[in-house]
Amino acid sequence: MATTRIKICGITREEDAAVAVAAGADALGLNFYPPSPRAIDAVKARRIVRSVPPFVTIVALFVDEPADAVLRILESVPVDVLQFHGDESPAYCAQFGRPWLKAVRMKDGVDLAERAAQYGDARGLLLDSWREGVPGGTGQTFDWSRVSADLSLPVILAGGLNPDNVGAAVHQVRPAAVDVSGGVESAPGLKDAGKTRRFIEAVRAADRAINGAGNDQ
Repeated sequence: MATTRIKICGITREEDAAVAVAAGADALGLNFYPPSPRAIDAVKARRIVRSVPPFVTIVALFVDEPADAVLRILESVPVDVLQFHGDESPAYCAQFGRPWLKAVRMKDGVDLAERAAQYGDARGLLLDSWREGVPGGTGQTFDWSRVSADLSLPVILAGGLNPDNVGAAVHQVRPAAVDVSGGVESAPGLKDAGKTRRFIEAVRAADRAINGAGNDQ
């Protein structure tokens, strides 16, 4: 029974977290990359996390942040999983004693099998679109056919997903999870409740179709 996990990233408001959770999101992403329009500080992050019910995973996103800065966030915000979007080494990612994900920007020539081996202790590889100088949140898709079905790590598919294309993405890639930020926003950092609900329903509809096709075989 295929169930694609869903992460709504770049949460900046408690009400957006509530809508995402009520609609069925499995995880919420908090952005601690200061240049991002979706960045929040520890005070706001604590307020958001306090509003979230049990069994929803809180993911903290960092980009080449000094280790002591990450530790300060972890001391004050109850985070479940770390997500690294920069050039962090495997040793860097593993030092915090938390489950972690490594983002891979899908630049031409990236060898996903090699990255999966390099970051073998990660819970998964988050595959995002590549744009020079932009560590994520480009709003652009990449060629999903580049994702091999036999990678040694689970795939979290990101990059330009929205309510209109995520169903096709799930059908083609069969990722362990999908990750969306800008694709469900009315403005950077402000989630649109209708888009969030439609995104999650599109994923669930794709899961139902895949599972139904499997039962017919």
